Amino acid sequence: MTSVSSPTDHLPPPEPPEPAETPAPEPRPSRDRGAVAVLLTTAGVLLAVLMAALSAVLELQLVSVRVGGQLIGVSALLALVGNLFIGWFAYRATKHKWAVFPPALIWLAITLIAAGRTTEGDYLIASNNWVGWAMIGLGSLSWTIVGIRLVSSSPAKTSARTLY
Repeated sequence: MTSVSSPTDHLPPPEPPEPAETPAPEPRPSRDRGAVAVLLTTAGVLLAVLMAALSAVLELQLVSVRVGGQLIGVSALLALVGNLFIGWFAYRATKHKWAVFPPALIWLAITLIAAGRTTEGDYLIASNNWVGWAMIGLGSLSWTIVGIRLVSSSPAKTSARTLY
């Protein structure tokens, strides 16, 4: 006895219908995001202030570095490059233009206090030491450059790439 097969006998069994996709619910805004943003901004500013203070102290230690009896300007160069980096970091870490101001104030306060007389009558930056005055001048210039770049850029165009 021969059986006659129909054309549908060789087809695979039909697949069950897929369930209708339900759209994923939109995530609710969390209050934690605001707290995390404030925490990260605060940490960025504190780290920038710490870097500025350490930079100022290191530069003051290097003011009197001599090679072959001659003063070299390593402290002034470090002030210029270091302060530009700290300003870039402060803005990049916080995305706030005002975050550049606290480290600049700390750096300037430390260097200007060091330019004055100690209680024993000593000077950390002597009046005949051109490197100390160049350090104060170039360091202040770098903070000025950072501030002008941030103030003169529009909020939409300000990014870490356009800062320098």
